[in-house]
Amino acid sequence: MKLSAEISLYPLMTEQYRDVINQFIERLSAHPDLVVRVNTMSTQIFGEYRDVMRILTDELEQVYAQVPPQILVCKFINKDLNPYAG
Repeated sequence: MKLSAEISLYPLMTEQYRDVINQFIERLSAHPDLVVRVNTMSTQIFGEYRDVMRILTDELEQVYAQVPPQILVCKFINKDLNPYAG
């Protein structure tokens, strides 16, 4: 099953919040099973359901260990909404 996710990560209590966000996005983008698109408001992720959920779980665990207080806002839809697919 295809999955589209839109996520926004807000690290709290760190001066280097941009670095934390950029590193997280770079690690997500390194996974060949995902399509990752970044815009000014969020990061969009497209792929197979189990791949997206497994990778998000692993990468979020890493970022949570790095900077514990964070807010993560997620939206999921069980359809491929990648506007760049074709």
